[in-house]
Amino acid sequence: MAAAQHRSTYRAIVRELNQASIYARAARPKSVSAHIRMVFEGRRGVNTNEQQFYHDMRNTATFMRSQRIHRALLERYNPLLGLSTEERVTKSANRVGLNMPVTPQGED
Repeated sequence: MAAAQHRSTYRAIVRELNQASIYARAARPKSVSAHIRMVFEGRRGVNTNEQQFYHDMRNTATFMRSQRIHRALLERYNPLLGLSTEERVTKSANRVGLNMPVTPQGED
């Protein structure tokens, strides 16, 4: 039973790492996943404080999942988040039914 829980904890962390990656699947660096695997394999033979280690790893997976969901909710409900100041002003004006005046090419 404990081995299955440890395996699911490891898989949850790797899954969250893959979903949080900004790289495409083929270009994704394998070093982070390899390091996580090394940490888990290093803990396999050590019995001291094993429950605390896996508890912390489950908390890590939960934190990573929460961060991903939080980012998705921010993007959904705050669409002006990643825009520049000029784009934000234009979109805000469009939202209330106004159009920004067109600036001539030579002026800034």
